[in-house]
Parts: sequence; C-alpha cells; structure tokens
Amino acid sequence: MTDHSPRSVVLTSDQIMGLLPHRYPFALVDRVVEHELGKRAVAIKNVTLNEPQFQGHFPDRPLMPGVLIVEAMAQVGGLIVTQMPDLPKGLFVFAGIDGVRFRRPVVPGDQLEITCELLSLKRKRFGKVSGKATVDGQLVCSGELMFSLVD
Repeated sequence: MTDHSPRSVVLTSDQIMGLLPHRYPFALVDRVVEHELGKRAVAIKNVTLNEPQFQGHFPDRPLMPGVLIVEAMAQVGGLIVTQMPDLPKGLFVFAGIDGVRFRRPVVPGDQLEITCELLSLKRKRFGKVSGKATVDGQLVCSGELMFSLVD
C-alpha cells in the first residue's frame, strides 16, 4: 500500500517563483519537500491533464514529453544552485545532458518526485547535478545534467 500522507513543504510554489525565472507553461516544480542547502533537493511536480503539452502529445494517449521531465529535473537542480550564497547572480542554463534514460511513461494524474544532488561546481560558473524522477516509487527518468552561468 502506498503512503499518501502529505510531506512537509520546504518551499512553496510562490517561493520557487522567487528563485527560478520560469513561468507558465514552463514552471515545472510545484513544491520542494526536502532540501540540504547547496547539496540536494527533493521536489514534487503534479502532472495534470490541463497542461498545454497534452493537446498534441498525444490527443488520444496523453504522455508527458521526456524533455519536460528532464527540464523539471533541471529546475530542481537550479533550486539547489540559486540558494548558494557565494555564487554570482545570473541565469544558469543547460550545458549538457549525460546518460539520461526514460524507464516508464508519465501520464496525467501522476505525481513526479524529483531528486537532484549537486555533483560538482567549478569556478562558480559550471555545475553538474545527478537527477532522478520517480512516480509511486518507480524510476521514471535518471541522468546527469550540466549547466553554466550566462552573463
């Protein structure tokens, strides 16, 4: 039996919007439920049928696009970095994606639990996170995401 008890909220959606530049329809993190400053974060993305991508992906069988799952993982990684006090302010963007694998489809009604851990940070401009997304404890996607600071 799955435990559906609510987890404590570490960051609300309003707080997340204050930390990340993403807005509808690309704001893909609903809340943060665990956070170790500068190291690790666990966040939730509720997948709902009324999201715009499901109009065309696919009308008869809605599936969350893999690129959006990876983007949600990157946003969780971004939440780790944006709260590190000694980093310069600016926009962190993708610099690379390694070893990403998709294990099962994500459909409306699913709740993605996204866990990211900071693997490295070089010259306060280049970083790498390890990310994984699960639904009901089953692995959906995993991989490493690289990012760099854009001036």
